[in-house]
Amino acid sequence: MGKCTYFISIIVSLLGIVEAVTYNVIHFGAKPDGKTDATLAFLAAWTSACSSSSGWGSTIYVPMGVYMIKAAEFRGPCNDRIDVRIDGTLVAAPPIEASGNSGYWILFIKVDRLSVIGGTLDAKGASFWECRNSGQNCPTGARITFNWANDVLIDGLTSINSQQMHLVINSCNNVMVHNVKIIAPELSPNTDGIHVQSSTGVIITESEIQTGDDCISIGPGTTNLLMDNIQCGPGHGVSIGSLGRNFNEVGVQNVTLRNSIFSGSENGLRIKTWARPSNGFVRNIQYQNIVMNNVENPIIIDQNYCPNNLSCPAQSSGIKIEEVRYENIKGTSATQVGMIFDCSPSNPCSGITLQDVQLTYMNTTKALSFCNNIGASTKSSSKRGVHNWFIGARR
Repeated sequence: MGKCTYFISIIVSLLGIVEAVTYNVIHFGAKPDGKTDATLAFLAAWTSACSSSSGWGSTIYVPMGVYMIKAAEFRGPCNDRIDVRIDGTLVAAPPIEASGNSGYWILFIKVDRLSVIGGTLDAKGASFWECRNSGQNCPTGARITFNWANDVLIDGLTSINSQQMHLVINSCNNVMVHNVKIIAPELSPNTDGIHVQSSTGVIITESEIQTGDDCISIGPGTTNLLMDNIQCGPGHGVSIGSLGRNFNEVGVQNVTLRNSIFSGSENGLRIKTWARPSNGFVRNIQYQNIVMNNVENPIIIDQNYCPNNLSCPAQSSGIKIEEVRYENIKGTSATQVGMIFDCSPSNPCSGITLQDVQLTYMNTTKALSFCNNIGASTKSSSKRGVHNWFIGARR
């Protein structure tokens, strides 16, 4: 089924035109008291819905209330479309070991034609972050993960205090993420809002992300990703990477971010690669109509990432970055250097285009730029608030 056809079927279902078979988790023994383990009840509801062959799809319904669940794997393939509609709140079971050792909290795997609508998911990550910050031997950390899933709609979901990445989309096709809210403290470690990797046809729209790491992180193998109307901050921005940790790595291409606002974030538009040999690439990236409000690094390409300076021979990235366009990027930089292009000496960036980029520092002076190992630029703006490029300049 095509992406458009699938989403039309979801809308028809939401309007009540077609009546799906409903499986209420309370009927399977779940108690909305926030104290009783509801994991088995949720899994039993999934098994019934997944095996149903009504022809009109199945709905798993989570009524108002608080439901405590441990690590749960919702596995397909299923016989028909499944809608998971959540009016209540799901909380992770204490202690962190109850879900943290699995590497996931809620996992949807090998499921096609799936929608997850509404609800709040609270992973209670504070004790896990405390463990990580203390340097102790901690569990793996849990996430909400979609693995090998196709034709997926995630709409109206709120994720609070994830132990690590809030929402992971891995090896999926045709995923729509709409109207999600992601919240974690600014200093919570590794709490990326949405992470996409090895996936194609992902759309993320009208979402608000406040977290302790990347608002959206984009990993190897991501193609045809559209992000529109994103509010980011606090957080580390929207990041492609880090890429190139391994030599053999699938590239990232056809990524667009538009009509978005960054407020008080550590980065804005970032591409980050390891300073290691790699056959990966980044190409055809579009940034359009972006507002920066007091962002530390509004525009940055960093190809010198190498924590602790280990295993980075010649400090040179093999990732080839080309055809990156910045158009109508405006606002304020929290640092004097608003644009950093620190590209690889062995694979200089090429096809970098800037049009109508206007960044100021302290709301009064033009933000500076730093450029290193840029092979060519096709256009640059010289409007007020934009510093001229210094190709090959050093900091």
